[in-house]
Amino acid sequence: MNGQTKLASESPLKARKSFIVGGVIFIVVALIGLYWAKWNPYFHKAFIAAHDHAIGSSSISGEKVSAPAPSWHAAWDFTVNYFNSIWKAYLVAIILASLVQVALPKDWIRRVLGKTTYGSTVIAGLSALPGMMCTCCTAPLVVGMRKQSSSVSAAVAFWFGNTALNPAVLVFMFFVLGWKFTLLRLIFGVVLVFGISYLAGRFARKDTNVTEMIDKVEESFQKPKGNLAFRWLKSLGAILIATVPAYVLSVIVLGAFRAWLFPEAGIEWGNSLFLILLFAIVGTLFVIPTSGEIPIIQTFMNFGLSSGPAAVLAIVLPVISLPSALMVRKALSWRVLGFLGLSVAILGIIAGLIGSLIGV
Repeated sequence: MNGQTKLASESPLKARKSFIVGGVIFIVVALIGLYWAKWNPYFHKAFIAAHDHAIGSSSISGEKVSAPAPSWHAAWDFTVNYFNSIWKAYLVAIILASLVQVALPKDWIRRVLGKTTYGSTVIAGLSALPGMMCTCCTAPLVVGMRKQSSSVSAAVAFWFGNTALNPAVLVFMFFVLGWKFTLLRLIFGVVLVFGISYLAGRFARKDTNVTEMIDKVEESFQKPKGNLAFRWLKSLGAILIATVPAYVLSVIVLGAFRAWLFPEAGIEWGNSLFLILLFAIVGTLFVIPTSGEIPIIQTFMNFGLSSGPAAVLAIVLPVISLPSALMVRKALSWRVLGFLGLSVAILGIIAGLIGSLIGV
C-alpha cells in the first residue's frame, strides 16, 4: 500500500514537471520563431514604410490597374508569391499550434481561455497582439486552442487580434496610407476583437463553459501517454493533414479568379455603393499575407479608387478569408463562421460609408 501511495503521489509531480518543461519549450520556440518570422523583419520594414511611403506591390494586380485574366498561369503566380510571403509565419504557426496541444496543460487553457466570460475574450485578444500573423497563419493556433478547450469567444478574439489589431500593420498603414485610414482600422479592429468575438461565443450553440470541467485540478495533470517528441509529431501531422489541402486549393482558386473578384475600378466609379458592397463581400473571402491590404489599397487608389471602397478593403481584407475559414471549420462551427463572415462584411460596408463621407 505504501508503494502504491508513493507512486500515486509521484505521478502528478512528474506530470507537473513535464508541463513545466513543455511550457518552457513553448515560450522559447514562440520567442525565437516570432523574432525570426515577424518581429525582426517588421522592425526593418517600418523604416522602409517611413522612408518610401510604400511597402511593396499589390498581390492582386502588381503595379497594374487590374489583375491578369483567369488562367492557370495567374493561379500559379499568385500562389507562389503568396506562399513566398507567408511560409515563415506559417511554419512557426503550425509548430506553435502543435505545441499548444502537447506542451501546455489543459488546466491552464481552461482556466484562462475556457470561460465564456468577457474576461477570457479580452485576455485572448490582447495575447494575440505580439503574434502579428495573417488570418491563415493564425488558423492552426485557433484549432489548437479549441482542442485544448478554449471558448469560442477566446479563440475568435485571438484569431482577429492577430489580424485586425496587428501593431506592425498599423504602423505601416500610418506611413503609407495616412492617419485617417489608421484610425479607422484601429476603431473597427477594436470592435472586431473585443466585440464581434464575444458575440460569436454568445451566438455559438451549446458553447461549453469548460470551467465546470476543472473542479479537480489534479485530473488535468495526469501523465500524458508517450514522450513529448512523439506526441508533438503526432499533433503536427494531424494539423497538417487537417489544414493544408483545403488551404492550398482555395488559395489557387482565389488567385486564378482575382480579376473577376476585383474588377478595374477607376475614378469613374467614385464612392459607388455597388463597389462598396462588392468589395465588402469579395474582400472578406479573399486571402492576403500580413499587411498585404496596404499595397493593394495604395495601388488601386493610384489608379483612381475612391476613399469609400478603399476603406472597405482596409477593414475586410486582413480579418478573415475563405482559406482560413476552411482551416478552422472543425474548430468553429459553420454557424459561427457564417456569423463572423457576415459581421466582417457589414462592418466593412459601414467603414466604406464613413470613408465616403470623411474622405480618408
